Amino acid sequence: MCAYAHKTMPMTASERLIACNCFASRKAARLITKMYEDHLSRVNLTSTQFSILVYVDEVKEASMKDLVEAMVMERTSVIRALQPLARDGLVAIGPHEEDARRNVVRLTDAGRARLAEAMSVWQTAQAEFESKFGAGLAGELRQSLSTLASA
Repeated sequence: MCAYAHKTMPMTASERLIACNCFASRKAARLITKMYEDHLSRVNLTSTQFSILVYVDEVKEASMKDLVEAMVMERTSVIRALQPLARDGLVAIGPHEEDARRNVVRLTDAGRARLAEAMSVWQTAQAEFESKFGAGLAGELRQSLSTLASA
């Protein structure tokens, strides 16, 4: 239960921020994203683009619906993230082999090469995160976030 849930006096602005799950999670997400993007910028990728490449590599081809659901993003945001990947030849967007009405995203050879290059800088970002916050806390955080995302 929230420590402030039963408070009878009005909360100050700083108490509201401290008690706000959304504020805390968004602030942490921005800081973590910045750390990863500082590393991924060396291979010309954003954290979202990296995640898309990893996901498509895992599933081999993904529909827009698949990407929207996997990334938990709006369709327009996924499209904006895909555009530079397609422009740079890292992904190919084209008709599904069995249903030409459905477009799918696939990694190209250049996309697989960029992903391989990105994995080393991602591992450096992972190591930096764990050195700052400890491997135990990092593992607990991943588990908690996974639980929240699955709810």
